[in-house]
Amino acid sequence: MADKINSIEDLEEVRAAAASQGTTVPDYYQWYQVMQQLEELGVESTGSYAGDKAKIEEVRQAVDDYIREAQIEQTATENRKENKQVKEIAETDSEQTVKANVANATSSQLIADYMKIYHLLP
Repeated sequence: MADKINSIEDLEEVRAAAASQGTTVPDYYQWYQVMQQLEELGVESTGSYAGDKAKIEEVRQAVDDYIREAQIEQTATENRKENKQVKEIAETDSEQTVKANVANATSSQLIADYMKIYHLLP
């Protein structure tokens, strides 16, 4: 068997050589799948089954970590957006309260002035 198997082609050559001698490559199918995944990701093979298997696990862990961080960031962004909306609603409610108080005070003053004038009429 070759010292290092760095590509799917190398792996298939070793498999063919092993088959011609009546033996098989241990973990061939799993290694083939791992090498395909590494190739799709643009990651270079380590040349050994154990190394490639560890490398694909490392890549998977990195992807999982990235996804988890992205989800945390998305949740934080949503929370900030929600907090901003709540703050805007509170500010709007406060403005509406002030406007209502001014309107009530104005109408109360108008009614009071009207009553004064009404009582002064003969």
